[in-house]
Amino acid sequence: MADQVLATKALCKDFGQSSVLADVEFSIGKGETVCILGPSGSGKTTLLRCLNLLVEPTSGQLYFRGTLFGEWPLGRGNRNRINLTKYRTHVAMVFQQFELFPHLTACENVSLGPRRVLHLSKEAAKERALSLLDRVGLNAFAEARPRTLSGGQQQRVAIARALAMKPDVILFDEPTSALDWEMVGEVLDIMADLAVQGMTMVVVTHELEFARNCADRVVVMEKGRIIEEGPTAKMFESPNLPRTREILGLADGGSRVRRVPKSSQ
Repeated sequence: MADQVLATKALCKDFGQSSVLADVEFSIGKGETVCILGPSGSGKTTLLRCLNLLVEPTSGQLYFRGTLFGEWPLGRGNRNRINLTKYRTHVAMVFQQFELFPHLTACENVSLGPRRVLHLSKEAAKERALSLLDRVGLNAFAEARPRTLSGGQQQRVAIARALAMKPDVILFDEPTSALDWEMVGEVLDIMADLAVQGMTMVVVTHELEFARNCADRVVVMEKGRIIEEGPTAKMFESPNLPRTREILGLADGGSRVRRVPKSSQ
């Protein structure tokens, strides 16, 4: 793929005797929005955590910008020398539970990374943070602490924090799953705007309408494997596998299902 940002080859992850990812081949190109869909327990979040190296793969290869970046298992002369801090300035992640520092204001949460990791001055980091808070519609809440913000507002702060590092790609791990329904739209609107602006994004989500409207490509997972992937229109109109049709809510001809079923039944 031209301008490939991230890719995996034969990626596997085991937890004890349980195989969570099995031979996953995944890639995303610059400017793409890829949505990963599938029932709960299908390995979607584990794949994201492997891409961000929050979880170390059991075996396989990880490529960044077309170059082999990590290879597992370690040993026999294979020594990964990965600067995780530097890598995560390029590959940012937005979590389900926001993960904001409760004792810091919204502005301080957003400016912390640029100050500590990118070594921006306090003034430059604050200026960047205020600009990004304005971008996500929270300029009036710059001095608010997380406990005083709604869930949707906290997630928008988390998105601003990810953008503050000017990453090559942002990984979103079910960013609306912890939100009350009325707050989901405000976060999805921000993400849709980022997609239109060409931000490279990998989004694990149960929101089918968001995937249909905003994704360039859809990846469907089940039981630790990618069972089908392709351009969004093709996947929602004529997927190859009956199971894909079920997961995408198409088995009964439905086109208005908002969410992937949370179980594999």
